[in-house]
Amino acid sequence: MRSYEMVFIIHPEIDGDNAEGVITDVKDLIARNDGEVTEVEPWGLRKLAYPIKKQQEGRYVLIEFDLEPQNVAEIERVLKLTEPVIRHLIIRLES
Repeated sequence: MRSYEMVFIIHPEIDGDNAEGVITDVKDLIARNDGEVTEVEPWGLRKLAYPIKKQQEGRYVLIEFDLEPQNVAEIERVLKLTEPVIRHLIIRLES
């Protein structure tokens, strides 16, 4: 397994409790794809550098996880279809 880091932005109209539900859904998605979440760090509501889907703010979340490389594409595919997630970026961490 390789180590990855993902930052994703949740739509700002999603309140705190529902944002926790979205974070749990993402963690479950990683677990369903034989991954292991090592750290979750919500950064809270922040101003975006540029508008995304007509939004000026978003709730940022950082997740570090271990996953087999062939499963990353499935994580990205599902995140693109997840409406509360307006943007995401996955990078591989150097060992």
